[in-house]
Amino acid sequence: MDFQVDMIRQAQERIGSYIVETPLIRAHNLDSFLGCHVYLKPECMQVTGAFKIRGAMNSMLALSGDELSCGVVTASSGNHGRAIAYAAKMLGTKAVVVMPNTAPQAKVEAIRQLGAEVVLCETSERFKIAAELSEQKHMTLVPPFDDINVMAGQGTVGLEIMEQCAGLTHILVPLSGGGLLSGVSAAVKAVSPGTKVYGAEPAELPRYTESLKAGKPATVPQKKTIADALVSQTPGKLCFPVIQQNADGILDVNDEYILKGQKLLLMEGKLLAEPSSCIGIGAVLEGLISFAHDDNVCFIITGGKVGFEQIERLKDVKF
Repeated sequence: MDFQVDMIRQAQERIGSYIVETPLIRAHNLDSFLGCHVYLKPECMQVTGAFKIRGAMNSMLALSGDELSCGVVTASSGNHGRAIAYAAKMLGTKAVVVMPNTAPQAKVEAIRQLGAEVVLCETSERFKIAAELSEQKHMTLVPPFDDINVMAGQGTVGLEIMEQCAGLTHILVPLSGGGLLSGVSAAVKAVSPGTKVYGAEPAELPRYTESLKAGKPATVPQKKTIADALVSQTPGKLCFPVIQQNADGILDVNDEYILKGQKLLLMEGKLLAEPSSCIGIGAVLEGLISFAHDDNVCFIITGGKVGFEQIERLKDVKF
């Protein structure tokens, strides 16, 4: 299926009353650290604390009445699951969320508090178990990224950013399965072809770097990363060609620098976000990309669900 910017514009209209338009913050304090004019898109201020509500709500609003009444099931490392749980509550249906047993307890509890059932499993098994539960319970499966409606919903972040600041030169996007980067890159390139869009993924899970080398989606071994929201092993089959066409590059960031990015954002940017959200900042600190001093660079801060134990570990991080 051809993925068009009109799908993203339709999603923007569909989900408008269910989300907030997050601000675009000019973060002057970060300029000297990152070597450019820094802008932050804080999706950690979104309704459910992360950008995922955009795709989840767009996908669920596209379901038929019968599909919606039977409920939904999804696999998630946390933020998509919370978005599905919230959307299900808003639309009066039930939800089951399959999560890795390594997910932070704060994310698990946030989903349960919204009334969804949580099933914990090994990280590599979550998609398989979600598919099985969908069949057994006759519930609709809503994927976390590899779905046109999800991609379109996430792409509304890109439209908002360009409406808020048309003069951006670069946008850095946290990358896992590819729902956000595919949507944002398609939206941005449609309205501003000269704006560069980069994905940033954990160096421990370089699925897009390997896939782009291979020219097709490739699976990498499951390894632990501090970026617990970016743990997909394989790019989405629908996401991959969109990213292949629209993204200007992929940056593989080491955990050490993801944590440096998180601490920098907190201490100097005065914004608390989960490690995965800070991976773009980490990429710059690691020297994987650099900018001219007058470049206008936007970092999408994807989510903010952080437990106290995650904040505590920042005290020994140097940047």
